[in-house]
Amino acid sequence: MFRFASPIYLYLLILIPVFTAVYVFLQIRAKQQLKKFGDPELLKHLMPDVSALRRNIKFALMMLALGLIAIVLARPQYGTRNEEVKRSGIEVAIAVDVSNSMLCKDVSPSRLDKSKMIVSKLVEQFDEDKVGLIAFAGSAITLLPLTSDYVSAKMFLDQLNPSTVAMQGTNVAEAITRATAGFSRRTNVGRALILITDAEDNEEGALEAASAAKKAGVQIFVLSVGTEQGGPIVMSDGSFKKDLAGNVVTTKLNEQIGKSIAQAGGGLYIHVDQTDMAQSLLEKEIEKMQKEDISMSMYSEYDEQFVAVALLLFVVLIAEICIMERKNHLFKNIKLFK
Repeated sequence: MFRFASPIYLYLLILIPVFTAVYVFLQIRAKQQLKKFGDPELLKHLMPDVSALRRNIKFALMMLALGLIAIVLARPQYGTRNEEVKRSGIEVAIAVDVSNSMLCKDVSPSRLDKSKMIVSKLVEQFDEDKVGLIAFAGSAITLLPLTSDYVSAKMFLDQLNPSTVAMQGTNVAEAITRATAGFSRRTNVGRALILITDAEDNEEGALEAASAAKKAGVQIFVLSVGTEQGGPIVMSDGSFKKDLAGNVVTTKLNEQIGKSIAQAGGGLYIHVDQTDMAQSLLEKEIEKMQKEDISMSMYSEYDEQFVAVALLLFVVLIAEICIMERKNHLFKNIKLFK
C-alpha cells in the first residue's frame, strides 16, 4: 500500500505549470525582441555560444527538482507490517449521572465535579485497561465506546454537564443496560461498571438491570455523591432552581438506592465525601479484578521512501548545475546539445 504522510505539500506541484507558463511567455517575448535587432538566423551566428536547448533543459530540470522537493516533503510511504498486539487489563465502563441535581454543591466543588475528579485520577492509573464513558439522566447515551485512548476518555469526562443529555431524570436502569451491552464477549476478563449518581428520583428497573449485569459478568461499583442534608441546585447563571411555586428546590442523596444497586450488581457501594477515601477504595477494588488479554489488534507500519526520492533530487540538482546555458569549449567535440 502506498500513501503520503503529509499530502498537503503536494500542492506545491501547482507551481510547476505556473512557472512553465511564465517561462514560455518570457521566451516568446525574448524572441520577439530579438527580431527587432535583425534576422534570427544571422543573430545565431553572432552568438555562437548561446544554446536555447540548454536553457530549456536547465529549466526542465529545475521544474523536476521542484516536483521532487514536493514529494520529499509529502513523505511517500510504502508497504505495511502487521503485528499482533496483546494488551492485558480489564474493561471499565463509567456511567455518569448528568441530571440537574448533580450540580448541587453539598459536596465541593459540586457533586458532578467531585465525581469527575475521582474518575479522572482513576483513569490516570490505568495502564492496559479499556475504558468507556456513558452519560445518563432521563436517558443514556454512549459518549465513548471501550478504548485504550485515555486522553479522549478524560477529555469527554471533563466536558460532561447536564446539557449532554436532553431528557432530565435519573434512568439508572438504561445506563446499566447500555453499559453492559458495550462490553466485549471475551471470557476470563474483569468487567467493571462505575456508576456515579445521587440516585434521586430514580426510575424503576435499576435493580433488575443490575442483576442482569451481574449475570453477564459485570461488577457494579456505585459512587454515591451528595449528602443526606442535601442542598439547592445551582443553575448555569448562578441562581437556584425553583419549583412552580417559586420555592428553591432542594436535592438530597438517596443512599439506600445506591446501596441496593451495588448489592444487586455484585459490587461495592462507595459514598463520595470531602476526603480521598472514595478514590482509594475504588482503586483497590479495581485492582483486585481479574486481568487477562482483553484485546488483540493489528497495526500497520509504513516504511519511509523519501530517501530514494531525495537521492534522485540530488542527482537532478547536480545535473542542472553542470549544464551551462552557454556552450563549453572544453567539450566542443561532444555534441549532446546543439
